[in-house]
Amino acid sequence: MVRRKPRKSFDLLSAYSYYVPGGGGVCMLLLMMFIGAVLGNIVVLLLGLFSMDFAQTYGMLISYPLMFIPPMLYASAQSRRNEMFETGYALDNNNFGRLGGFSSALAVSIATLALAFIMDSVNMILPPMPDYIKAIFEKLTEGPLWVTFISVSIFAPFFEEWLCRGMILRGLLQKMKPVWAITLSALVFALIHLNPWQGLPAFALGMLFGYVYYKTGSLKLTMLMHFVNNTFSTILSQVDRFKDAESFFDVLSTTNYIILMAACILMTAYFIYRMHAYISLPLGQRSACKPLNII
Repeated sequence: MVRRKPRKSFDLLSAYSYYVPGGGGVCMLLLMMFIGAVLGNIVVLLLGLFSMDFAQTYGMLISYPLMFIPPMLYASAQSRRNEMFETGYALDNNNFGRLGGFSSALAVSIATLALAFIMDSVNMILPPMPDYIKAIFEKLTEGPLWVTFISVSIFAPFFEEWLCRGMILRGLLQKMKPVWAITLSALVFALIHLNPWQGLPAFALGMLFGYVYYKTGSLKLTMLMHFVNNTFSTILSQVDRFKDAESFFDVLSTTNYIILMAACILMTAYFIYRMHAYISLPLGQRSACKPLNII
């Protein structure tokens, strides 16, 4: 019997290293997530029986983590079952190549904001957002700012990146061509947002996040990218000038909008070139997700 390197007690992500889901595993993770969403809503409804104000103000802080508990428990159980017999792949690595960690973090942050601005044009193509969806977004931002920040900028980057990149993309990269793995994981990322006004930008950002994860294996970087995007949106939602705007086109002159759009397209393209040129995959690996050693 082989023995593997013991997990570090403080490394929470290592509990999932030996679960490498394929198509069926992805479906199970999404099913577990759906069950978690139902449980979270039930808990919030029960809290509303005691205090509706409390449930409306703090419900997201409770229901959001609960949504991910079933898939995390399921993935952990599958990983423990596979640990002695299957090859594991670390969820988080540091394959930063010639860019280095700091430069990579700065570059992905800028690229995220650039692509987010590019996708702002989608809002000009889509039909107006229905009032009931607008009401949902308004409820997310009308409560205490710290509640919104924790839900949108802390919980969402951690849990969604764990699922879409750390579990789904990491697994698919071992079973299919990278372009298809990245596309499918981005599609899942878009679908869990449950509406096209968020889903289409999420798909584009998911492609970028996925490419960064494929090249670097760093879940830290994709969490940072997710944090930057969500935090920037949260900040704008607090600015009066942007509250009623459908897109940046509503608050910028046509000339400034076109110039900024062109600059963002160039920055995004240059970022992808730099990632391709300066970061190589480890020799013999299908992605930067590092196989775990056997001792």
